[in-house]
Amino acid sequence: MSIITSQEIIRYYEQYKDIEVTFNSHVIEATGLLTKQVFLKCMGQQWPCIVYSSSMTSAKVITSLKSTHFETIKKAHNLVNLRLSFKISDKTDPLSFFVSTRTSGFTRYNKDNPDIYFITLGFTQRPPDDLIGMLGKLLEANVNAKKRKDIRILITPETIRKLSLHSKEAYIYIESVPRKCIIRDISFSGSKVLLFGIAKFLMGKKAVLKIMFEDRKSPMNIEGTIVRFESVEGRKDIAAIAIHFDENKVPMEYKIRINDYLKHSRDIPQSS
Repeated sequence: MSIITSQEIIRYYEQYKDIEVTFNSHVIEATGLLTKQVFLKCMGQQWPCIVYSSSMTSAKVITSLKSTHFETIKKAHNLVNLRLSFKISDKTDPLSFFVSTRTSGFTRYNKDNPDIYFITLGFTQRPPDDLIGMLGKLLEANVNAKKRKDIRILITPETIRKLSLHSKEAYIYIESVPRKCIIRDISFSGSKVLLFGIAKFLMGKKAVLKIMFEDRKSPMNIEGTIVRFESVEGRKDIAAIAIHFDENKVPMEYKIRINDYLKHSRDIPQSS
């Protein structure tokens, strides 16, 4: 993963500061948010909460509040600190920091849990650069996943290194049946792979491409549909198939990796 410069931090804040990011499972995995180490802190007290969403200027959290909590928040003039903690892949200790906020609204989560509330938090100052960098990378990757979705990256020894791919070999599960394959190219929106078999019988079938990266303990699963096949010259037993990814199920971490590569590669190898 690329290092974020101070200029990028400024640009991220200027371009994306008011855009909310919902912390779904893909975002939690991509950021490394440690959900059990997120707290609200107020006047020496702290209580656990769940981050529902965040921008660079505000956040929404879910937590259990008793009358004593409301009294504490009132005494603090609605000023609370949001403690966030993230797992960084190449570091042993988590990255933790506080964001200074002011509560601006409380909404009951549902009638069956009267003590559970949505709390809207407005940041009282610009948040730490680490938060700006994380959210900025996510938002930029989402924008470019639409703008640059058809740019294909040819898999070569150089791109394997830059993308931190384990190798060009992977597995693809077609209708839940695993097959070995070789990745020929990848993009935001799909991939072309080589595999044994008669590809025309695979058209329209659901597939899951499992890609292994050097800095991950498990493969990244990307769901899609087989939309095209091509014969491989001189090899009747091998075919090239194109998988179109399900846009709503592409892991956020995958988008960030592709975006980082495209941002820092002047000459982008493209396959035919």
